Amino acid sequence: MFQAMPYDGTRSEQFEAVLVQLGALMKDEPNVIANLANASALLKHSLPDTNWAGFYLYDGKELVLGPFQGLPACIRIPLNRGVCGTAATERRTLVVGDVHAFPGHISCDAASNSEIVVPLLKNDQLLGVMDIDSPLKHRFDDEERRFLERFAAMVSGVM
Repeated sequence: MFQAMPYDGTRSEQFEAVLVQLGALMKDEPNVIANLANASALLKHSLPDTNWAGFYLYDGKELVLGPFQGLPACIRIPLNRGVCGTAATERRTLVVGDVHAFPGHISCDAASNSEIVVPLLKNDQLLGVMDIDSPLKHRFDDEERRFLERFAAMVSGVM
C-alpha cells in the first residue's frame, strides 16, 4: 500500500524519494494501466501547484487519453498538435512556461497556464507522453524536467 513519505530534505532528495516510491509501486506489476494509474496519482500527489498529471498513449496514429489525475481531458491529440503532439513528434521534453503563447496549444483545462510534456520512449519507439499542467505560469524548471525525464524512463521501462 502506498504511503506518502514526509519530505524534510532538499528538493533533490524529495525527487529521489518519489522515484523510489514509483519503483515500489510498479515492482512485479505487469499491468500497464495499473502502473500508469499509480504513476499519475503519485505525480499529482507529489507535485504542488499542478492541476493535471497523466498520460497519453500512442496508438500508431495519434495520442489517446490514458490514466490521469485532474479534470476530464481531451481524448485524442493528433501528432504535431499542441504541446503533447509536438513533444511526441519531436521525441523531446517540452517545458512551456505560458501555454497561451504556444502555437496551436490545445486547451483542455482553462485553468492551465504552464505545462511539461515528456515523451515515453522504449528502444527509440514512441509509446506516448507524460503530461503535467499547472495553473501557475513558468511552474516547471530544469531540475524538475530532469526528475520527470527519469520518472518517465522508469514508466516506459515497464510498458
